[in-house]
Amino acid sequence: MSPDHHGSHRKLLSSRTAPARTGRIDAIVIPTARPPAFLDHAADLAKQLGCPVVALCSGPRTGAALVRRRLPWVIAADFPGPEQLRLPDFATSRVLPHSFQRSGDLAAKRNAGLLLARMMGWRNLAFLDDDIVVSSPGDLRSAAALLDEHGAVALSVSGYPDNSVVCHAYRDVGGDQDTFVGSGALVVDTAQARSFFPDVYNEDWFFVLEVPRLAVTGRMWQAPYDPYESPERARDEEFGDVLAEGIFWLLDDRRPVSEADLEHWRTFLRRRRSFIEHIHARLPEADPAKRTPMEESLRAALGRLTRITPELCVRYLDAWRDDLRVWRDHLEDLRPAGSMEEALASLGVTNLVTDLSTR
Repeated sequence: MSPDHHGSHRKLLSSRTAPARTGRIDAIVIPTARPPAFLDHAADLAKQLGCPVVALCSGPRTGAALVRRRLPWVIAADFPGPEQLRLPDFATSRVLPHSFQRSGDLAAKRNAGLLLARMMGWRNLAFLDDDIVVSSPGDLRSAAALLDEHGAVALSVSGYPDNSVVCHAYRDVGGDQDTFVGSGALVVDTAQARSFFPDVYNEDWFFVLEVPRLAVTGRMWQAPYDPYESPERARDEEFGDVLAEGIFWLLDDRRPVSEADLEHWRTFLRRRRSFIEHIHARLPEADPAKRTPMEESLRAALGRLTRITPELCVRYLDAWRDDLRVWRDHLEDLRPAGSMEEALASLGVTNLVTDLSTR
């Protein structure tokens, strides 16, 4: 065990057994960059739940037309580049050094999903990732029933643990490392949830920070992946992991996020370095086949950590609070849409495939 790391944040959650009643899922949104076959499970769930499913596609391995050829009942749209997308201009995306910027569009897709749901009148929205399997449609219905008392309900992670690279390494050297909830399988009450997903690793932890009464129930399975495939993954995750773990360190100790001041970050950044060095010192206890890529990943994380300052952490959280106000003003200005085409077009998503005969 490392004294410089909290291996679990489960005590912050309300763990709930499935209620006797069931709720309704109004729609499923899937951000995807994988081939259309990865959408089969979510599309089948939507059929069983009797709700629409929206696939927001990007990248070279997928596309709206390909999705519709395989799954004709799925609403599929090609997600545009940032210059075309009509989302608020977030300060959290501007405050970071250029080398800290992320190249993906996952947070933007989730934010677009939230706006789409509000314009379409979908109150109980399920976010699903394309690499998870939900135990049964009943788990999503049970999660929706709990929205009477909670702003969001996540399904408990089973299968392969979904953690940052550094936390995977901690587990692989014998550390006691749990998983937390995320938006891989998350049911949201869009009327209560007035938070957004910032473009940073652990964006879903920031989202749930502002969700009233978060609960976990049911079960989902995360598909396996290799966290040590590239050191770049650990480097890209480090800033978001530092921010999230530093904030949740306070919450675990029943202290408010407002205490995340310069002194907190000075202390926490020292803890983070000690934590990674602790893992590195225990590499001989890891699987020999993993040691070299683990070491490369840990060195990449440490390299990025040297560039993270207490001042940057404080500036980012200040920007995040400003963005919350901008986002909530944006929600107030939204108007209902008369169709899916109209709702997506208002977001700058115009390539909606509905008729394959013209493709």
